[in-house]
Amino acid sequence: MRIGLVCPYSLTLPGGVQGQVLALARSLRASGHPTRVLGPCDGPPPDAGVTPLGNSLPTAANGSVAPIAPDVPCALRTIRALRDEEFDVLHLHEPLAPGPTVTALFLASIPMVGTFHAAGGSRAYELLNLPVRWLRQRLDASFAVSEDAAAMAGGALGGEFEVLFNGVEIDRCAQADPWPTDGPTVLFVGRHEPRKGLAVLLEALQQMPDDVRLWVVGDGPETVELEQRMAGDSRIDWLGRIDEQEKLSRMRGADVFCAPSLRGESFGVVLLEAMAAGTPVVACDIAGYARVARSDREAVLVPPGDASALAAALEKVLGDPGLSDDLVANGLARAEEFSMRRLADRYLEAYEGVVA
Repeated sequence: MRIGLVCPYSLTLPGGVQGQVLALARSLRASGHPTRVLGPCDGPPPDAGVTPLGNSLPTAANGSVAPIAPDVPCALRTIRALRDEEFDVLHLHEPLAPGPTVTALFLASIPMVGTFHAAGGSRAYELLNLPVRWLRQRLDASFAVSEDAAAMAGGALGGEFEVLFNGVEIDRCAQADPWPTDGPTVLFVGRHEPRKGLAVLLEALQQMPDDVRLWVVGDGPETVELEQRMAGDSRIDWLGRIDEQEKLSRMRGADVFCAPSLRGESFGVVLLEAMAAGTPVVACDIAGYARVARSDREAVLVPPGDASALAAALEKVLGDPGLSDDLVANGLARAEEFSMRRLADRYLEAYEGVVA
């Protein structure tokens, strides 16, 4: 079966949806199915199985910035790729995001399935209710990555959505070489924007011992302000954007992975990556994270926005080897439940069903 995965977000920029699409494509290829990913790319494609559709246009959405490509050149490239590739089935991620997924919904004449990732409400769904409901009916099967994502999509668009949680590439995470450290080290990975909670983590760091180091991966609208606020604190390494392999290596090398997000996370796949890498997790107790990591089993969860509670939890994990070992063991078992291999197998069943 020849499979096309379509992503509306730039595949060369970090993001949860992009990571899932590329990982799913790798797993489908490993199962023997020719698979290509179609999506915007702001630079060279991230792997050989990607068909670039042009540059993205950063657009505000859901308290973040989505790198989408709603322009005519992208639409024309999408049409050309759909014609040339002769796919048996299309899998659209965020099917109603402006750009190549909507183009495919309008014009593709082959079976299509869609996966909805976003949670927390969409103003576009409300304003364009009738058109998006019509487009949603073009899908032969619809999935959502969490109950929250299913509730949002179902409430706006109607219809049934099977919940298929995101997956994690277990071997890829576990086999990364640990990045060397020179003291107790906490890792943060994410966009520097209010909902990701980096400012709370930096406040927590100020309450922690002087030997604790912090690796900060990513950038965003808060980067300059936060760097200036923490100027002179040599414990912080501002790493900016790094490639996927370095990210996994730093996960393996860190003593704790911290996810201090305040809201807007439909599913905590980054927590699963840390678990698969054998790193204990401290995170905020929000719905998207709590369904992945159960409190005091796979992670220590704290109230969102509480810097003191976050500092105490990080110190507790760093200072208690027994607790750290338990979190790692439980996390590895939990990550296996969400393996990308299992997710790909279920999607293959769906593809075969709609093609038949």
